[in-house]
Formats: sequence, structure tokens, C-alpha cells
Amino acid sequence: MKNLSNEELGLLMQTSGDPAVSIYMPTQRTGDIEQNQIRLKNLLREAEGQLLEYGLRRPDALSLLEPAQKLLPDLPFWQHQADGLAVFSSPDMFRQFRLPLTFHELVVVAERFHVKPLIPLFSEDGVFYVLALSQNRARLLQCTRYNVQDITPAGTPSGKDEALKYDDPEKQHQFRTTGPGGAALFHGHGVASDYDKEDTLRYFQSVERGVQEVLSDEHAPLVIAGVDYLHPIYREASKYRHLLDEGIDGNPDDLSNRELQERAWPVVQKHFDRGRAGALEAYGGALAKGLATDDVKEAALAAYDGRVATLFVATGAHQWGRFDEEGRKIRLYDDRQPGLEDMLDFAAVHTLTKGGTVYSLEPAEVPGEKTIAAILRYRPPS
Repeated sequence: MKNLSNEELGLLMQTSGDPAVSIYMPTQRTGDIEQNQIRLKNLLREAEGQLLEYGLRRPDALSLLEPAQKLLPDLPFWQHQADGLAVFSSPDMFRQFRLPLTFHELVVVAERFHVKPLIPLFSEDGVFYVLALSQNRARLLQCTRYNVQDITPAGTPSGKDEALKYDDPEKQHQFRTTGPGGAALFHGHGVASDYDKEDTLRYFQSVERGVQEVLSDEHAPLVIAGVDYLHPIYREASKYRHLLDEGIDGNPDDLSNRELQERAWPVVQKHFDRGRAGALEAYGGALAKGLATDDVKEAALAAYDGRVATLFVATGAHQWGRFDEEGRKIRLYDDRQPGLEDMLDFAAVHTLTKGGTVYSLEPAEVPGEKTIAAILRYRPPS
């Protein structure tokens, strides 16, 4: 299973499978995994029906869904679930992602993959990370408001001793021996705290290498959890641009993943609220200048042209339609039909791929309580 990075999202958004099958479902992390298998089996049956309506012959439909069908008897796969499962299959690609989001059941067959349910993972107020640090352990957690998942990269040292075990033993002996009660005694130049800080910094640099591998393509905030004197040492080691100034003080070894997520949420909530409030305020100013719209067709076409700076879309809402690229026309439909795509998804995809920002909001929070609203970079000459 691949991590759902910005690179992977971009690949999904750019793939034109014709047809492309997108399946979303909630999953149980523990308990009766048979329910997860049954749910996917039912959704694959629905996908087969949509593919037949789309115009595929049954053998071709079954062939397209075969990689997903192979997941059904895979017990190790079902024993390691997150909160939601997303499956994507086209003639040229198959991907499945276990994610910290609880999805509504959804099957979409269209010319492109349907990715809007993934937007909370990439929006400005969707996902955050917690790095729990102690002398004995390091954990990297991927969190949302309601979920948490341990994504500590393989190879992360289990503590400072493991990180430094290959240090020159003569150097270690020069600087420290063990005193009464297991206390470290330091010898040589400098003071004890300097050597301890140096060792801790090297340990954190080792942790940071793994963190960078996971977060190199991310823009979500990161919160440090640890005793207060460790925070500035890790900040010295870190190169992550979205590390928040405020952290969680105390020994994280005494806290579960869920407890760390709950303590980090008030910290990131303030960060998210500031960003969202600023964007909503900017929408009001843009509307007064004629640089905002809540019309689905106009917003979708502007996103396609790269003219959307900020997009607000309603969570769980859909507006099915078809885009005529040659004629630059968008036609909307009241009901979903084979081959149609969600124009809210269309607008979100093109906004993200062309450098804009997307907020996935509850319907009542979208400006004007519409399904979509956009701040435009500019309007084309009339």
C-alpha cells in the first residue's frame, strides 16, 4: 500500500482511464473484519453494474475490477485497516489506500477518478501531524479532527540509545561513565548538558530523516509532543516548514495515540480557524470587487483555466455534469448518469493542480450556503 502523497493525488487526478472506477467505503479497524469484506464485495457488484451501463462488456468489466476482487480473500490486508478505504481502478492503474477518514459508501464510474472525498486530507484544514518524542521512543501520527493513525516510518530509532549505538565507543567513554543510581557522569571539556544536548540533537536528526521522507511533499501542520526542553532541540534538527510554534508539553510515553491526537487538536484548531476565517473574509472582499462566484459552471471553468485562488466546496454534496473541452461548455444534470462526473470534484481537482487552495466545509459554512464558492485570481477580458 502506498501513502497518499501529493504526488499520488496528482497522479490520480491526471489519469484519464475511460472508464475509471472510484470506490469509497468506511472500514472497521478492529473487530469483525468480515463486515469490511462484505461491504467491498457489495460495492464491487455495484461498480460492475455501472460499468455495464457505461457500455463495457461483462468480461471487460470483470477484468477491470479483478485487482480489487483479489483484496477480498486477503486476510492480512483486512487485519490492518484505518478508518476508510479508497480503491481506484482503470485500464492502466490500480491503487488502494487505507486512510484516516471515514467515508460514505460511494461508487463512481467516469472518464476520470473521483477524488473529492480525499480533499480533506489535502485542504488547509484537513490533516495534521503529531511527532511524539522522548529519550526512549519516537512516534509520528497522522490525524484529523476525529481520527488518528500511527505512520512512524520504518527505520525510526526506538530511542536515543539505538540512534547512537554506532557512535565511536571511545568517544562515548571519554565523555561519560555511569554513576550511582545509573546517572550519567560526563568527563572532558564542556558541561554535561552540552553533551546531552549534542547526543539528543543527533538522535533527533536521525528521527528527522524519517519524518522528511514521509512529509517531504506535505503542507499540513506538525505538532511536537515532549518534555519542554526537547522542543527547541528538535526545532534545531527539523527542516519541516509547517512545524507549529506551539506544542504539547509532557512525557508522551504516558499517552496513547488517541490522547495525543486529542491534546494536539486545540493547538491545530487555532491554526486552522485562523486560515479558514481569513479565507472566508477574503471571499467577502473578492465578492465586492467582482472576483468571486458561487455559480458551479463559472467556478468549474475558472478552475480549469487556473483562475481560482481559493475554492470552498460542500462536504458530501455532488453536482453531476459533463465538460466539453473543445467547446468550453459545462452541462449540468439533475441525476447521476453513466459517464458523468461531479463538477465539484472537477473544480477541486483543477484548483489543486494549478496551485490554488481548497477548503472542504460543511454545507452551511460555504459562503451563501451554496455547494461551491470561489475566489478568482482574475476575470478574462469580456
